[in-house]
Amino acid sequence: MNNNNNQIIRFDWAMKRLLRNKANFSVLEGLLTTLLGEKIVIQKLLESESNQEDEYDKYNRVDMLAENSKGELVLIEVQNNNEYAYFQRMLFGTSKLVTEYINRGESYDKVRKVYSVNIVYFSLGHGTDFVYHGKTEFRGIHQGDILELTPFQKQTFKVDTVSQLYPEYYILKVNGFDQVAKSPLEEWIYYLNTGEIPSSATAPGLEEARERLKLDSMTKDELAAYYRHLDNIVILRDNIYTEREEGRAEGEKQKAIKVASYLKQVGSPTELIIGATGLSKEEVEKL
Repeated sequence: MNNNNNQIIRFDWAMKRLLRNKANFSVLEGLLTTLLGEKIVIQKLLESESNQEDEYDKYNRVDMLAENSKGELVLIEVQNNNEYAYFQRMLFGTSKLVTEYINRGESYDKVRKVYSVNIVYFSLGHGTDFVYHGKTEFRGIHQGDILELTPFQKQTFKVDTVSQLYPEYYILKVNGFDQVAKSPLEEWIYYLNTGEIPSSATAPGLEEARERLKLDSMTKDELAAYYRHLDNIVILRDNIYTEREEGRAEGEKQKAIKVASYLKQVGSPTELIIGATGLSKEEVEKL
């Protein structure tokens, strides 16, 4: 375990409090460079209506809108709260950016590229990976071919594929990743989940995070607020786990009731139904 002088501030807190400072852009640039596979330089941070500096927002719902060196928009969101409609929220966020950052009367070739980077600390969807990438392609329903750009469009838009014109989505499911990091992206995922940066980490941005996001750089008030945030995260995760277990138990109960109803319909003895389903005598008699 790191000593207090070497402890690093968790990324979700840093996003809200520290990484909006231009002096710390290199931390975010490192994450985006690692994720997108190309050098990212943030030109400026842009305001969005979700950038709320509310100390009492225990779920720390944050999004940050940045502009890279190509003039493309990057929407970064950290979400601790379990939100069942989060996929739709991602779609809404990118759609809103596309329409907000084009002036009325401009032609459609002025529509800007959007990357949506979502760092989620809950179980989003069902899958075995911890990083997912989504993009738009048009595939022929008869021939199975991918619709491509014409040479003129490639030259005009300076891209090679249709998908490069559309928003792209990245989902980083960081919760539970505690294995040995073997790649720069895994080093970042490890930090995002644990708040720790191994001394051997070499991914872009992590050295800057190690130097600029030290816990002992906080004031007394900031430290107190930070620890409250950590406590709230523990409570939130406990609540999510409890809800999941309660939902699982309710599902098992409904299965038992369904089996008991069938057994009762075919004339099975009450004692047999109780033994097979675990329901009480009173519950069986009510069916």
